[in-house]
Amino acid sequence: MLKLSRRQFNRALVASGGIGALRPHLGAAQQSGRAEERPKGWITDVEGVRVGHWTDSRRPTGCTAILFDTEVTAAVDYDGSAPGEQLAVMLQPVSPVDNIHGILFSGGGPLGLAAVAGAGKYLEERKIGYDWGVPSIRVPIVIGAVIDDLAIGDGTIRADAEAAHKACELARAGPVAEGNVGAGAGATVGKMLRSQGLAGMKGGLGTASLRLGEVVIGALAVVNAAGDILDWRTGKTLAGARRPDGRGFAHLTEALKLGLARTTPHAALTVDDAPFHSTTLAVVATNVVFSKAELTKIAMMANCGAARAIIPYHTTGDGDQLYALSTRKLQADVPVSALGAIAGEVVAEAIGRAVKSAKSIAGWPACEDFFPEQ
Repeated sequence: MLKLSRRQFNRALVASGGIGALRPHLGAAQQSGRAEERPKGWITDVEGVRVGHWTDSRRPTGCTAILFDTEVTAAVDYDGSAPGEQLAVMLQPVSPVDNIHGILFSGGGPLGLAAVAGAGKYLEERKIGYDWGVPSIRVPIVIGAVIDDLAIGDGTIRADAEAAHKACELARAGPVAEGNVGAGAGATVGKMLRSQGLAGMKGGLGTASLRLGEVVIGALAVVNAAGDILDWRTGKTLAGARRPDGRGFAHLTEALKLGLARTTPHAALTVDDAPFHSTTLAVVATNVVFSKAELTKIAMMANCGAARAIIPYHTTGDGDQLYALSTRKLQADVPVSALGAIAGEVVAEAIGRAVKSAKSIAGWPACEDFFPEQ
């Protein structure tokens, strides 16, 4: 593995002008270490990461498998109040488990966690997992996380173990489909004041990456937020709550201010923020070697990037979860704070791409309907 000094990394970062000066889909670099724009960028630009989707267009719904060539070190930050997850608690620093073998994101709310077994079966069939001390038994650790899309179409149609197995079979390096695919197929956003007549829009799945010298950072996000989705560079609303007259966006924080100003003992402000119903799931990956404790801090910082793109974020009903992982391909003296700061921007970019790539479904228009030039 290449030994990259902290000074070399900082030089590459300065040479790039910072990710904020770059276009959304950064994923390649010149030999000099200067960040270089290219048409696309995906989490799979991090060597050793593969992604596969299973999508059921009947509802729509689906699941997304994130697999690895070898086990990876991983951590989690979940600040949402109602996370739907499986085994993610083991990624907290107090757990002795440092490494995992896969991640499965799914629609279907808590019922969608049943799909995780299919990813575990796929890996077990290939003898991937921890040696359990029993002959011929390997136990894969697959982290599961879900969004609620049960109100979109027939909620009895949802991803199951067979669907997750198929998503794993389709997992590949290279280009990653975005928008209404996999776990993002039934995602929606801007739902916090629907009972007040402010309808939401279509969410989805997005990904982005950045290379600085030999350092690679990638992110994938499934955006099913209660809040509005903003362009993290400009603050422009990309998707969210719509005004009742159809003339643009309501801007949820402004609508909440107006609602609070009118609140009286007999007319309380109500919001549509039931537990489990709104969740953003994200993964940030890097090839740089970091410990589980360091990745925990990176996950926390990267989650701040998501807060630039989703407003409001981490509400009482949100199940927001952000995972950070290292494929351990590059031994480099990279400061945790530097990697975390840049990872936040890559995550924010992936969130924006999720809604920009989305297509409208019945009752839920997409970003492209408002901004055809996106």
